[in-house]
Amino acid sequence: MADAGVLEALVGRLEAVATRLESMLPPGPQPAPLAPTAPPRKAECTPRLVLSGICAMSASVQAFDEILQGPLAAYFDASTKIGGDVATHADLVRKAFSVQRAYLEMASTSAAPAAAQLQTLLKPTSDQISAIQQFREKNRASKLFNHLSAISESIPALGWIAVSPTPGPYVKEMNDAGQFYTNRVLKEWKEKDKVHVDWVHGWVQALTALQQFIKQHHTTGLVWAGKQQATGGAPPPPPPGCPPPPPVLDMSQLNVSNGDASNDRSALFAEINKGADITSGLKKVTADMQTHKNPSLRSGPAPFKAPPGSASSGGKAVSAPVSKPPLMAKEGKKWIVEYHKGRKDLVIDQVEMNNVVYMFKCEDCVLTIKGKLNSVVMDSCKKSAVVFDSLVSSVEFVNCQSVQMQVLGTVPTVTVEKTDGCQMYLNEQSVNVEIISSKSSEMNIMIPDQSGDYMEYAVPEQFKTTINTGRKGITTTAVESLG
Repeated sequence: MADAGVLEALVGRLEAVATRLESMLPPGPQPAPLAPTAPPRKAECTPRLVLSGICAMSASVQAFDEILQGPLAAYFDASTKIGGDVATHADLVRKAFSVQRAYLEMASTSAAPAAAQLQTLLKPTSDQISAIQQFREKNRASKLFNHLSAISESIPALGWIAVSPTPGPYVKEMNDAGQFYTNRVLKEWKEKDKVHVDWVHGWVQALTALQQFIKQHHTTGLVWAGKQQATGGAPPPPPPGCPPPPPVLDMSQLNVSNGDASNDRSALFAEINKGADITSGLKKVTADMQTHKNPSLRSGPAPFKAPPGSASSGGKAVSAPVSKPPLMAKEGKKWIVEYHKGRKDLVIDQVEMNNVVYMFKCEDCVLTIKGKLNSVVMDSCKKSAVVFDSLVSSVEFVNCQSVQMQVLGTVPTVTVEKTDGCQMYLNEQSVNVEIISSKSSEMNIMIPDQSGDYMEYAVPEQFKTTINTGRKGITTTAVESLG
């Protein structure tokens, strides 16, 4: 019964804070600040004082308010100017962040609850995330569907309060998940209406600021008040003392050993000085003891043989793959990006028309190139992607596995060689591209239709060759694989 009473009190406080925050957010292009307006006074932060706005807020809540009043306010302002479904969607986002702030304020004055209670306290946040995503699903015919999708794909970032021990990277992952749709919004509206560009920048910067906020105040998970007292205890025991000194060496035994060694050496030299008589004590090998005359003696275990390729067998040993430090640098007109792993935030934004980007041996990375340049080469990369605006020449994939590309502008040629798994996302401006492939498999072209959805087409890997009439050359045509 006591746990139920504590849970009821926590839920009541959370609802009270959320209600008070929502009342402070009137609709309009200029949302009111979410922070309490009463000046802080030095007082003990009891729950009643926090709810009344008299107690000084924790540093965590104050930092969260800076996000609400900064990039998130810019996103709300742009949403109001765009109007329609985007403005309605933004109202749901506003409520979700209000619930998040109320949760943070409660955590700053309460000890961490039990696991069963925690699920109940997290339910308001989960409900708001679901409402935002359901609104997108109910409005698939909306002209601003890309806007709705960008928010719906990345709003799960608010679930970081239940993630441990890496909530910051989780928010980054959700921000990247919405990047596909924010890029489509920029492509469609950057030449038409700057408000949509401001809308994208406001939302992306809000999630980026949220990641920095978590890194500074909640690095390994949400910090609750009283967490240290709950986990504290007796101080750790002092470190053990130095080990005892080794025993003193018995010199008398050492002298005896040396004497024995001298005797052994004298006996050895005496045997050597026998000359030809040294072999007189050897046992003679008779005919019945010789293996070449008695095959039955050769039935024992085979002698050891070193495996091929090892150093003892004379073959060349197989060396381990070379691991080098990651590098991103510009050498003349060439940008070099190599040996990166797990980096989804690689960006090159100062390219020129004659520049070339060379991406080598990167794994699980995403490289974004802003601006128009000559060409891009991805060599020996795995599970990586490249996103670029426009190319003068071509993009080339060589010796890669499971790679992707997305063009936001134009690209004349795509070359795929010795690559297994290549997804190519095109747009309306790049449908005239020429794709040249050799010794590659699992290649797919994603082409947008008039509704904005992508249609997937597989690049042929199977060919049929026939000899022309009169044996004058051959003719090769692509055929579909029948399984």
